[in-house]
Amino acid sequence: MHTGERPVHFLLATDRDTATSGYARIIIEAQEPVPLRRILPVLESLDIEALEEHASAPTQRDGTSWYRYEFTVAAGRSAREALFNPDNTPAITDAFHAMWSGLAEADDFNSLILAAGLSWQQVAILRALGRYLGQTRLPYAQNRIQQILLAHLDATRALVGLFEARFGTTGVAPDNPERQARVHVAQEQVSHEIHQVVSLDADRILRGYASVARAMVRTNAFAKDVLTEARPWLAFKVLPGDIEELPHPRPKFEIFVYSPTIEGVHMRFGRVARGGLRWSDRLDDYRTEVLGLAKAQAVKNAVIVPVGAKGIFVLKQPPVDLEAGRAGYRQFISGLLDVTDNVTADGAPEQPDHLVCYDAADPYLVVAADKGTAKFSDIANEIAQDRGFWLGDAFASGGSTGYDHKALGITARGAWISATAHLRELGIDVTADDFTAVGIGDMSGDVFGNGMLRSPRLGLVAAFDHRHIFCDPTPDRAAAFAERQRLYGLPSSSWADYDRTLISPGGGVWSRECKTIPVNPRLRAALGIEDAVDALTPDALIRAMLCAPVDLLFNGGVGTYVKAAAEQHSEIDDKVNDAVRVDGAAVRARCITEGGNLGVSARGRIEFARSGSLINSDAIDNAAGVDCSDHEVNIKVLLNSLPDGTLTGPQRARLLVSMTDAVVALVLDNNLDHNAILGCARHDAHRLIRVHAEMVSDLEHRRGLRRDLENLPTAEEFDDLERHGLGLTAPQLATLLAHTKLDLKEDLQHSTLFDDDYFLPMLREYFPTPLHQTYGEELQHHPLRREIITTVVVNRLVSAGGLTFAHRLADDSAATAEDVVRSFCIAAELFDIAPLLSAIRGAGLPSALTHELSSEARRLLDRAARWLLNQRRQPLDIVGEISRLQPTVAALRPRIGGLLRGREADAVAAAATAYQLRGVPAEIARALSESLYWFSALDIADAVQRHPGHDPIDLADTYFALSDHLGIDQLLHSISALPRGDRWHAQARLALRENLYESLEALALDAAQSDPGDSASERIRAWEERNRSSLDRSQRALARLHNAAPYDLAALSVAATHIRRMTVAADGWGHRAYTLSLRSGQVPGSGVVLRDPVG
Repeated sequence: MHTGERPVHFLLATDRDTATSGYARIIIEAQEPVPLRRILPVLESLDIEALEEHASAPTQRDGTSWYRYEFTVAAGRSAREALFNPDNTPAITDAFHAMWSGLAEADDFNSLILAAGLSWQQVAILRALGRYLGQTRLPYAQNRIQQILLAHLDATRALVGLFEARFGTTGVAPDNPERQARVHVAQEQVSHEIHQVVSLDADRILRGYASVARAMVRTNAFAKDVLTEARPWLAFKVLPGDIEELPHPRPKFEIFVYSPTIEGVHMRFGRVARGGLRWSDRLDDYRTEVLGLAKAQAVKNAVIVPVGAKGIFVLKQPPVDLEAGRAGYRQFISGLLDVTDNVTADGAPEQPDHLVCYDAADPYLVVAADKGTAKFSDIANEIAQDRGFWLGDAFASGGSTGYDHKALGITARGAWISATAHLRELGIDVTADDFTAVGIGDMSGDVFGNGMLRSPRLGLVAAFDHRHIFCDPTPDRAAAFAERQRLYGLPSSSWADYDRTLISPGGGVWSRECKTIPVNPRLRAALGIEDAVDALTPDALIRAMLCAPVDLLFNGGVGTYVKAAAEQHSEIDDKVNDAVRVDGAAVRARCITEGGNLGVSARGRIEFARSGSLINSDAIDNAAGVDCSDHEVNIKVLLNSLPDGTLTGPQRARLLVSMTDAVVALVLDNNLDHNAILGCARHDAHRLIRVHAEMVSDLEHRRGLRRDLENLPTAEEFDDLERHGLGLTAPQLATLLAHTKLDLKEDLQHSTLFDDDYFLPMLREYFPTPLHQTYGEELQHHPLRREIITTVVVNRLVSAGGLTFAHRLADDSAATAEDVVRSFCIAAELFDIAPLLSAIRGAGLPSALTHELSSEARRLLDRAARWLLNQRRQPLDIVGEISRLQPTVAALRPRIGGLLRGREADAVAAAATAYQLRGVPAEIARALSESLYWFSALDIADAVQRHPGHDPIDLADTYFALSDHLGIDQLLHSISALPRGDRWHAQARLALRENLYESLEALALDAAQSDPGDSASERIRAWEERNRSSLDRSQRALARLHNAAPYDLAALSVAATHIRRMTVAADGWGHRAYTLSLRSGQVPGSGVVLRDPVG
């Protein structure tokens, strides 16, 4: 834009004579010389050709000189008649001035001004939509789009008519009958005109325009001052799901911002979404660039409150410098806010003026820094605050009043938790053991610099960035660590600043511009290079570094360096690193940590993991940054909602600083949880392959998950994995984990469950303690209260229950997500599952043992939650059920070990001893060895509640004595040993187990009716004596079954039937037997079976 330029006068001279001759005159006057190379493109874009030019510089009366350019011009074919129509002169004049001032681009779209009788503003809209279509799958360049519009003027005018019918006359609501009638007529006209075209190109392009117009829900095109020097941009909000030309995945919302100098898109995968905005140089395919990042962001955001979002903008005109970048960023941010709702002081959403909105209220828009915009957050917040946007400086995280990610090292610290978990699994303690690494990045970088300072035991044998290659074959760890610290503190440092005297023999620092680099025996040994090699090009040396036999490959840079063997470099979308990229199977590092985005392609991760090495995904490893930003935003949202005068600016700033360590701790806890979940999931992956297949199939059908895009196996590939005894890799499990969380959040987001005060502690849990201690009352009214609670609950549930918990519970019990949450909350609190898991994780045990113990703890949670879903009135009253069941459960848990008899007591003692011999602390060993017997406390609590006369300890004593007497435990263990098989076999196992527990509860109740002073053994003898004739047959049958062990499904079904018959015999079809039989599925005396216990 030519801001501040002196005015230019434009005059189009046409009369009858010029019309007859076919020539016209255009006069341009300016106060300074104007080169022809600037004038001619403007005229040509209007389809006006200059034939002659005469220049002069007459002196004006005031003594100033004006430069006068007089052109003889002829109109092109499309403009021939219109040029000589005086009614068109104002439109031509306005278009000239718009281009001259930089408000409109000089291209062939402008030919539509004369050819179609459009204004330059209408053409600007068509141009902007054409630019957007150019970012889709339409295979046409802009000049082809222009040709099609010029060749089909009626269709072009109809498209403009549809756009104006939908969004013009801004004071009229979308559902106004008159507007709806105009829109209907306009749509019919567009359909008619498209139907008339015969060219396939024309049909596709015109349908593309129509599709975008119909998918559009907001635009600022008719707002005040748009397409003026004050607001030279257009913004369009669309629903990508309705645009056929867009590739998958399709975000929920997308905003496209256009101006003559910048373009950009912002994608959101939900109403409450967040992600960074990057400055790109990929003018032709920036949407493709950001779509891949947005997809990764959607997965990464599964752990935080908002779902994924990502934005990108490009500069279209030189100079492309920092100042231009800031100006372009301002336009982009302003365009986004133009079509975003605000929130009033009383919390009500408020639509922007002069907008026609076809969607619901949508006020949540937050952004963050990204590539090229690291220092731009204050600009965004300044714009938001100037506009009175409700989020204030919470709009863009990481500004001068936010948390500095590099200073905190938060992304690197989160990534280092993944690295530590991997290395621990390999038997390496990063605090005590030496280990080796190759790195991608340099010490001035946030992620790499902070990452390489996490452990002084790290031996960095090689690293590279876009400028240099660093090698230190046998590093002095202490000296190297100190030098890395020095470089980190040195502004804008590079590997070239490394003290060469500290580098071990054979190492050095080389520019990537070198022709060759010498390779000696020490370097060959460190990097695993063949003995015959004595020199390598920089690219070849980097490939060797990426394939080096080290403990850790740490990516803290930008770019994709590892792919799958079956992938082509052209598929990776990172041309600059094609020459150094290697295949996943060739990487000999024992584990990879991705502190930077997309360091390894998705398929490359799978290939690397299949080789037996350890890797998560970038979405797991570097999630701490986005998590920290999310906490910052939600803290600021709360502080901004406080009454005026509650906090001064300095007080607010001090409060934010004082909570830094608490925020970091909350963030890193999530990273620990993610790695713990994935560790257990990987440990059990082969065993649960069928469950994972069912989960993927379910997500595919209910949520539209695309296996191809997510690199998840097809049904046939799952079958193949199962046949070979394999499971999903950790990167695939990470993807499934994210989609599991997103699925639960989607199911729960509209539930009123979280309005219950029971969940307030979970709201407080999200925030630092000083905040909820001081502003606890205000916290209850946080605008994102429900979303925050949903996120905390889902994170808790998956952390405690594991990856498959929610799916299995819902599938086995036909439960809704809300039902699953209710049962989880009750079960987890009754049995203190979270503290138990925390103790296991904190015990410092080998990773494989930690995973094994965690899985054992989850079995108790799983069975307790399923019991609650199947045995208690639905929907579960969380507080009520806890208050009813907890007294008995709490009383029994510490005593159950002493109540067990015979085989059960021996099994528990043996399990506890075995655990302790493996190094498990005694308290954890006791809890886990007894945990599945704790489950029986639920049946006992249920019986005591329904029969208040029974003492829970006495009843439990009888219950466990009877279990030992009848060999129930042996049957239960046999059921657990059955192959899971398909879902019906799995449900048959569950039904058998449930029936045995129900029968045991009923028998214990009956046996406990003896004299309260009797021992459990005496009660059982009395019970048998009372029912001798009826019990003999069942007992003989059970004896035969016990002698025929091991059992299959059929034998166990028969055993369960005989146990159930004992309850009938003992109670003589009394009330208890009727209740039990209803719960088992059989109505006494009716012959009707409500549920086959065999499945």
